[in-house]
Amino acid sequence: MREFLKHLRYILTENPVTLVAGSIFALLVLFALFGPWIAPYDPLASSANALQPPSARHWFGTDQLGRDVLSRVIVATRLDLTIAVVAVALSFMAGSVLGSAAGYYGGWIDRVVGRLTDTIMAFPLFVLAMGIVAALGNSVENIIYATAIINFPFYARVARAEVNVRREAGFVLAARLAGNSDIRLLATQIYPNVLPPMMVQVSLNMGWAILNAAGLSFIGLGVRPPTPEWGIMVAEGAGYIVSGEWWLALFPGAALMIAVFCFNLLGDGLRDLIDPRRRT
Repeated sequence: MREFLKHLRYILTENPVTLVAGSIFALLVLFALFGPWIAPYDPLASSANALQPPSARHWFGTDQLGRDVLSRVIVATRLDLTIAVVAVALSFMAGSVLGSAAGYYGGWIDRVVGRLTDTIMAFPLFVLAMGIVAALGNSVENIIYATAIINFPFYARVARAEVNVRREAGFVLAARLAGNSDIRLLATQIYPNVLPPMMVQVSLNMGWAILNAAGLSFIGLGVRPPTPEWGIMVAEGAGYIVSGEWWLALFPGAALMIAVFCFNLLGDGLRDLIDPRRRT
């Protein structure tokens, strides 16, 4: 554990971009865990102070129902981050297992996994997510399932390619000659070397998953009002931009942009942290 923390500190201090992305990520996690207690007001409580611009009392202003925009942006972090984490975790587990099996064994397993990923990738992914949510219903669970399905091919293809390259490597052949089973070879010899590029994909897909959830909410197929969610808040504020209430869409949109920016920059740091070849 001490070596891991030492390596983590080295990565953060050596790469300023990773340090900035890690700091933003820590802030997002803080808001996700303690948002209801950090928020200055009840995010669902309306008041007579409707459409008030940013001020000392309401830093991000108020919306059309008098709700504090800052409180809603903070509390919405939990829902958006939860959707992204669970969806990416599901697609990562399914994609890495099936992709690894396809790359290692080949044959009919490779053909089935290949046809499955090709079928999903044949559709525009956001349109496919729209169709899944529209068919199953616009609930948080269905948004997670739809996001996991459209992210599955990325992990399956990366895992298949990386395992296929390494299955005949010298260290794998040596471990096979030592009597290790195929499952043990995959788990202890091949998969640790496949994980670093997968971590980069996880980071990129986290941002995409947040955008996907916000996009579905923006068009009315995501989370239902009055639940605080960045996509819903942008959609509600878009109609007020022309009349001058710019803060309704600006601040939740900025939170969405910063979250995606954070995860896009975090990929290299995660790769360096996981890659055993960089632990010197």
